[in-house]
Amino acid sequence: MFEALSSLPPDAILGLMSAFREDPRSEKVDLGVGIYKDEGGNTPVLECVKRAERRLLEQEDTKAYIGPAGDEGYNERVGKLILSGDLSGVASDRVSVIQTPGGCGALRSAAELIVRCGDETTLWVPDPTWANHVPLLGDAGLKIRTYPYFDPRTSAVRFEEMAACLGQLGRSDVVLLHGCCHNPSGADLDRAQWDTVVELARRTGFTPFVDLAYQGFGDGLDEDAYGVRQLAASVPELIVASSCSKNFGLYRERTGAVLLLSESASQAAAVKSQLLSIIRGIYSMPPSHGAAIVAGILSDAELTTLWTDELRAMRDRINSLRSLLVARFQAKGAGSRFDFIARQRGMFSFLGVDEGQVSLLRERHGIYMVDSSRINVAGVNSSNIDYFCDAILDVL
Repeated sequence: MFEALSSLPPDAILGLMSAFREDPRSEKVDLGVGIYKDEGGNTPVLECVKRAERRLLEQEDTKAYIGPAGDEGYNERVGKLILSGDLSGVASDRVSVIQTPGGCGALRSAAELIVRCGDETTLWVPDPTWANHVPLLGDAGLKIRTYPYFDPRTSAVRFEEMAACLGQLGRSDVVLLHGCCHNPSGADLDRAQWDTVVELARRTGFTPFVDLAYQGFGDGLDEDAYGVRQLAASVPELIVASSCSKNFGLYRERTGAVLLLSESASQAAAVKSQLLSIIRGIYSMPPSHGAAIVAGILSDAELTTLWTDELRAMRDRINSLRSLLVARFQAKGAGSRFDFIARQRGMFSFLGVDEGQVSLLRERHGIYMVDSSRINVAGVNSSNIDYFCDAILDVL
């Protein structure tokens, strides 16, 4: 049977990870993999996570299944984190939150739900979008098209073109939106642009599908949720895929959630039953550990405060690095070429160098990034920033 299968090329980012590890040079910089790194180049376990985990290990008295919907305490608290404590005025019986194995599990489960809604549905994703969006969502059987989003000439959102495209959609369309910290460009919608998207969704009837993978990594927990909260207060139906990988540092624990807003309580019950059926047929039940940690943190005032402080420190480090990169490039004679980096948010930016220059950076300097020139800003630190800037200017 297996003789019918041929080898596939490695995933571009995973291949970069392997190439970086095998590079024997001492001077090398990994800017490819999209995980947070501290000044020492490590992805730390947050202190709030350590404390919640110790408490969990002391108190946990069973390893029984938690059910397809996951940890209900986690679901409740994540729902409030996304939509604010009062659910932004949304009737709670219209909202369902279901734990998933990471943000990827949330995206795929939601895609399977959309497929069940009808054969005529088209999913619109921004151009560009996270590289794994299309495999995760398209492999569920969805028809995927793109809408204009990022302009590499200005390193900003092509909002007029985006709005013109979305204005032509209708009730059979679903629009994937990055809630904040757009991956891979770092270029986010501002509040006025979000307000326009909300009005377009109200007028045309398309269903917003928000990937909220980086809440708290841009400008703040509430600030980063502005778009999704405005949508929740204004449209009858909404899908949100949420992740705790970044803001809680729980990458390997695979902790995520799907939030579904329905037009009525009866519709919400039907939609939730369909999603639970999908989950039962894919992975049956989510893992418990990460969700239990998050629930423990968000149910304890002291741990919540510690978490928000640690999250702020990560966010401030990334934003400070953006400003520092601009200053260093300017000081080294780059002029205003890289000023856009400071205007963006989250861990990612396109440098705007071509594929040949990306290869030169890797071969000549040991600077690793994906071919599109997307970098993980968090991979920069005080010991490599000058080496990195000099390498960029060398290949330019």
